[in-house]
Formats: sequence, structure tokens, C-alpha cells
Amino acid sequence: MTRYLSLLRTAPFSAKLAMALIAVYAVTALFAPWLAPYPEAQIVGPKYLPWATPHWLGTDALGRDVLSRLIYGARNTVGVALVTTMLAFLLGTTTGLLAATVGGWFDTINSRVVDVLMAIPSLIFALLILTITGTSVVALVLVIAVLDSTRVFRLSRAVAQGILTMDYIEVARMRGEGLGWIIRREVFPNAAAPLIAEFGLRFCFVFLFISALSFLGLGLQPPTADWGSMVRESAKLISFANFSSWQAATFGLAPLLPAGAIALLTVAVNMVVDWVLHVSSGLKD
Repeated sequence: MTRYLSLLRTAPFSAKLAMALIAVYAVTALFAPWLAPYPEAQIVGPKYLPWATPHWLGTDALGRDVLSRLIYGARNTVGVALVTTMLAFLLGTTTGLLAATVGGWFDTINSRVVDVLMAIPSLIFALLILTITGTSVVALVLVIAVLDSTRVFRLSRAVAQGILTMDYIEVARMRGEGLGWIIRREVFPNAAAPLIAEFGLRFCFVFLFISALSFLGLGLQPPTADWGSMVRESAKLISFANFSSWQAATFGLAPLLPAGAIALLTVAVNMVVDWVLHVSSGLKD
């Protein structure tokens, strides 16, 4: 614990700022019902109210409070992306480390399956599967997790293959250690640093992928608040916005709010990932 605290103290300002932003997103997602002034799907007034009290960011096309939906969107969009990334890593890391350690036909079969899945464009494949299975949250999580686990498989397998050539792996095998012990005690700890960095990058890709599917109408479905669908619902307002006055200009800014929330979290996570990679590489400033 002391080592991690010292690392945090020596982190650059950009990483500290990024971690603070991620903490704000996490608190917003966890305490959304208490932070949001109105329920997620409640119609609270006329449509397209300007930015003013009590609707600080106005209302949408149905008269729902935009600020409340932004806050609930943090829970829905970020929460689903985090669960999906964790599932993708569980699947990809497990199969990747096993394929590298076991080798032979197990490695060959898994690698060829991954090659086939990676050969198909992810967005097209996801649109096809979700059109067939429906757009439930469970289907969304499973489809994206399977697609993204292929990238994790490739990385974990490549890292593990480099580790398995080390002398301490041969020593462990000569001692008679089993497959599970070698993976758990030798391979995984030495592969943790690049996998942790990849987790942050994968989270960003999954986060943006879910937002893109929601923008296309196949992600999280109404009335669930989701940043991607909020951009789609208010995108037309940019064309009709009148920027001659502040109240009129707010209609054109409406789609930029969820888009900005998506972009800000993506940048923050990438800044933390860059710092983690720098620390794990052992390079000095």
C-alpha cells in the first residue's frame, strides 16, 4: 500500500488530474439517484426548455430533464462498458494464457477462431448479431465482450509466450509444478503490467463502441439514459440552433454535452494508461 501511495504522489499532474476526473465520473455513476434532480425518464415540463432554473441544462424532445439524464447516463453507459470490459478480459486473458502455456492443438484451434472473428469488422458483426438476438443489455454485453476478447487473447498470448521462454518457467516445470500453478504464480504476475494498461485502452474502445451502437439505435434502449442515444436524439438541434442569443444557442449545444462527457472520460482514461505504461516500463523522467 505504501508503494502505491508513493507512486501516486510522484505521478505527473496530468495523471492526477485524469484520476480526479475518473473519480468524479465514478461518484456520479454510483450516486446518480441522489445527485440527479429528477428521475431518469420522468417528463418534467415542455420540450426543449432553455437552460435556466430549475432545469439547468434544459429539457429534451420529450420534456425530460437533460442534467438528470446526463447523470444517469454515467451509471448506464460507463457501468455497462465496465462490465463488458471485465467480461472480455476474463474470457480473453484466460484463453490467451492457456493457449500460450498449453500450446499444440489447443493453441491452434483458439488462434484460428480468433482470426476468423477478427477478420470480420466489429461494428458490422455486432449490428448483425444484435439485429438477430435483439437489443437487450445482456445481448449487448455478451456480443461486445466476445468481440473484444479477441484483442485481449492476442495480447495475453503474445506476452505469455515471451514469459514462457524464461529460465524460471523451466525451473518451475522441473520442480513438477502444474499448469494452473505456472499460470497463476509465474505467467500472470509477470504479464499483469501490460494487461492492466490494455484494460484501460479496451475500456475506452468498449465505451466508444457502446456509444456508437446507441447512436445507431442498437445500444441501450429508451427510456434508459445513454450518452450515445442522447447525442442522436438532439443532433438535429445543431442545424436549427440560433446562435444570436444565449438561450437560443443552448439548443445547438445540447448534443455536445453527452458527446463531451464521452470524450472527456476517454481522454482521462488514456492519460492514466500512459502513466501506468510509463511506470511499468521502468523508464525515468
